[in-house]
Amino acid sequence: MGKKKEKKKINEKVDVEAVEIEDDTWWWLTHKGIGATFLCISVFALLVRVAVSLHPYSGAGSPPKFGDYEAQRHWMEITLNLPVLEWYRNSTSNDLSYWGLDYPPLTAYQSYFHGLFLRFFDPDSVSLFTSRGYETYVGKLLMRWTVLSSDTLIFFPAIFYFAFVYHSSCHSSRKNDCAWHIAMLLLNPCLILIDHGHFQYNCISLGLTVAAIAAILSQRELLASCLFTLALSHKQMSVYYAPAFFSHLLGKCLRRKNPIHGVAKLGLTVLGTFTVVWWPYLHSTDALLGVLSRLAPFERGIYEDYVANFCK
Repeated sequence: MGKKKEKKKINEKVDVEAVEIEDDTWWWLTHKGIGATFLCISVFALLVRVAVSLHPYSGAGSPPKFGDYEAQRHWMEITLNLPVLEWYRNSTSNDLSYWGLDYPPLTAYQSYFHGLFLRFFDPDSVSLFTSRGYETYVGKLLMRWTVLSSDTLIFFPAIFYFAFVYHSSCHSSRKNDCAWHIAMLLLNPCLILIDHGHFQYNCISLGLTVAAIAAILSQRELLASCLFTLALSHKQMSVYYAPAFFSHLLGKCLRRKNPIHGVAKLGLTVLGTFTVVWWPYLHSTDALLGVLSRLAPFERGIYEDYVANFCK
């Protein structure tokens, strides 16, 4: 009984400390005038992204594949006009040799919803077959907007969430560094050039990963598991971070009094999230294998000859 009471007191203390840290963070934000600084950083980061988007991109006006812009636009075209089970299947309506989908289903769903946006304002930009090589000013503007909105709605909040959680446990003198850290993360030139220069959506998977890290720092392991599973289901490159997430979360579970219970909860969270995202393809082995073969295309060169390997 004594041990149970002691454990209960420890858990209550941890919960109280977590609440105090969050309250202290928001007090600091609202009473130190730092909100205006964060607003300026966000606006400046958005302006940099807009400035980069005004420049040319690789593949523009270069048939037959027209570059990354055409790849993203074509995925919107496919997901809008074909049934979900046809998105990863080679057919007369979906020639996989012409920018076939090669990312997990969450990317396909993202393409579908962005495609709805394009179709509302410019239906010709996502019409099946006839939209190949479609490079009008309006089409490019709408595509740029889908990238910018994804960045603003997912990556920006994730960075703020991470920075606030990380700095909430720091000494007050170090909290002044929070604005600088946010600025460095939001103005990362690699992400800006790739996403806003070449019509990519790495901001979504990276934003989910950063949010997962912040959730771990907030002692919300189940939320972290769900967020990182979504990142994996958006871009398979997120698997690079999987060993770190797996080992850290498993280690925390194993250090607890009932490790099996903790591991089971994490496993069910991951399995449940994967099930929801991959549900349309779980009813058919052929459909599931078709998606997996697109994610790891060994038979056609893992990078489809677009990226140089160490021999080159």
